[in-house]
Amino acid sequence: YGGIPPYGGIRSHFGSSKEQSLDRPSVPPSESAARHPAAMPAALLSALVLRVLFVFLVPEVVAQQPGTLQPEVHPELLIQECTSAGCVAKTGAVVLDANWRWVNKGGQNCYTNQDTWDPAFCSDAAACAQTCSLEGADYSGTYGVTSNSENDGVTLNFVTKGTYGNNYGSRLYVMDGDDTYNMFKLKNREFAMDVDVSNLPCGLNGAVYFVEMDQHGDLDGQGNAAGAKYGTGYCDAQCPHDIKFMKGEANLLNWNSTNVPPVGHYGACCAEMDIWEANSRATAYTPHPCAELGLTKCEGIVCGDTSKGERYKGVCDKDGCDFNSHRMGETNFFGSGTDFTVDSSKPMTVVTQFLTSDGSDSGDLSEIKRFYVQDGKVIENSEATILGPNAGNSVTDELCSKQKAKFGDPDDFAAKGALKSMGEALDRGMVLVLSLWDDSDVNMLWLDSAWPTDEAPRKPGVLRGPCPGGRTSEPAYLRQATPESQVTYSQIKVGTIGSTFSGTRRMASAEYV
Repeated sequence: YGGIPPYGGIRSHFGSSKEQSLDRPSVPPSESAARHPAAMPAALLSALVLRVLFVFLVPEVVAQQPGTLQPEVHPELLIQECTSAGCVAKTGAVVLDANWRWVNKGGQNCYTNQDTWDPAFCSDAAACAQTCSLEGADYSGTYGVTSNSENDGVTLNFVTKGTYGNNYGSRLYVMDGDDTYNMFKLKNREFAMDVDVSNLPCGLNGAVYFVEMDQHGDLDGQGNAAGAKYGTGYCDAQCPHDIKFMKGEANLLNWNSTNVPPVGHYGACCAEMDIWEANSRATAYTPHPCAELGLTKCEGIVCGDTSKGERYKGVCDKDGCDFNSHRMGETNFFGSGTDFTVDSSKPMTVVTQFLTSDGSDSGDLSEIKRFYVQDGKVIENSEATILGPNAGNSVTDELCSKQKAKFGDPDDFAAKGALKSMGEALDRGMVLVLSLWDDSDVNMLWLDSAWPTDEAPRKPGVLRGPCPGGRTSEPAYLRQATPESQVTYSQIKVGTIGSTFSGTRRMASAEYV
């Protein structure tokens, strides 16, 4: 497999969807506790208390309504837009994904025993969507999400102990208003952010990525009254099946409560651009093109479920074309300490450029280039030495083809349109996701250890990082042993090529509007 694990269900990024979970009480709290998503098949369930329901949208019925028990107040997050003349910081915010939220009817849970729909409220897909409401979030108290003093960064805690249970990780979307997601169009642009992953051990993933969600969270004015304000409408290239509501109905059909995480018949597919999947030991960036536009509510072979042997028959490229420095042969490039070129024990600026064939906004996407800025020094990405001399240090169609051949992986990236297709999705606009999750499917081995486990680590492409795997990468261990783990994202900028970074962390000349 390529940069993403073989899930049948959750990331960003996974068999299901990039997911985490929150322990929920059977008696609803004053603040909503919920369950969290994984960017990949990482759906983490908690075995102690009730899990909450994820909510999405409801089209032509009086469906998903905003709850009334907990106000929804979005944490502020400034986003800088840059040109050669400088940067302008615009007011924005983040919103918690609907999957983490408490879904209830008059204060009673719609989803019980951590894995089961309550037939009193969810006798069929439409009735469930009509009946259940989606509550607001206590971002810091329940979900461990806090803004910094400048309102230009957020910290995501791994374990948050609340009154009614524990929350594990979170998934946030960047907004440009109270009811709309910020739609980023990145072709012939660059995206930069400051990241601190110093407190993320093996097995965790602080993931930043773009997905082709609807700007309004599929709010339709008739059915889904919650919309983007409540974090609805998620999809990714793994076609997650653990999404509880999509396209106006609950995902009740063939609901499998024994799967980890529980999954339904339908999946939610869309193009995905992984900017940054990382912990302190390994990192990767990965484009995942899809053959269809926007969110596809998939079933059957269209989903490309790995568990059915159909991974490469679906609508999306689940492997993607990943650039992981360790996997590409440079084992001393990224890691914790001064022995590494990029020292993950300290904050860094991560810059990603989306270059076109002719240098214009209308040209085809031809290269995704990465570099870092740390301690005032610009650091070029590592070379793909495992592919031979002059293979390059950026994602191009040529490098991806060489990588697939070298590692013996199916070239589903080319089959799904490669960089041209990814560029078309970037042109249409994509939603920015900020997340932290653990992986109940394969323990994040696809990112930081040897994967797949039935292949020799010495085989090219198998070793993705230095982590040993085993028990210390399992969610149960991480939640008990490393609850203080966290990731911080700040100074998010988008702009013309070469415009997003300077010598100082905060640009004193930036104009705030």
